[in-house]
Amino acid sequence: MKKAVRIYINGIVQGVFFRAFIKENAERYNTKGFVRNLEDGRIEVFLEGNPDDVNKMTELCKKGPKHAQIKNIEIKPEKFQNFKTFKVLHI
Repeated sequence: MKKAVRIYINGIVQGVFFRAFIKENAERYNTKGFVRNLEDGRIEVFLEGNPDDVNKMTELCKKGPKHAQIKNIEIKPEKFQNFKTFKVLHI
């Protein structure tokens, strides 16, 4: 059984290598999906894969890279979409 979530992260999360941090760890934990900056200053992460791996990635999203300051995180369950890779998207 697979799991998918969409995560919105608010705080000081842009300009601190957050997307690179998420991509590196997504590859480590074999999760697929994407990460992108949003125009309102948040970061959006879509993760899918094995439940344990998605849960590990969710915990990493709550911490972020060294210089991130997370104020709020919103996690929503999503429908599994069968992504083949993990990508950094640009608006």
